[in-house]
Amino acid sequence: VQLQASGGGLVQAGGSLRLSCEASGRTLSNYAMGWFRQAPGKEREFVAAIAWSGHHTYYAESVKGRFNISRDNAKNAVYLQMSSLGPEDTAVYYCAARPAPYFSTPIGGYNFWGQGTQVTVSS
Repeated sequence: VQLQASGGGLVQAGGSLRLSCEASGRTLSNYAMGWFRQAPGKEREFVAAIAWSGHHTYYAESVKGRFNISRDNAKNAVYLQMSSLGPEDTAVYYCAARPAPYFSTPIGGYNFWGQGTQVTVSS
């Protein structure tokens, strides 16, 4: 499956962005999906994940209550709605797919990755 992330950009602190991840090649309904991010000089870290049914989600503590992951299997897409953004959220955001019904948090749990989209939050 090929993944294409989009929706990143420059936003002021306190603002919101909605990232999208669109898939081609396979239907996303057979994949659990995750969002990860990598800030300059740091390792890639888990942000949020959603089961293939869409009924179960999981968030990193740092984004809980501010970010919301959702999916539309009919559109073969996954979304990350981000609000109350701060400079610490600045990173390249990646979507990833896991051919399993339930999600994983380690990076190694995902087989397919998008190219990333840059999110920059100014203070």
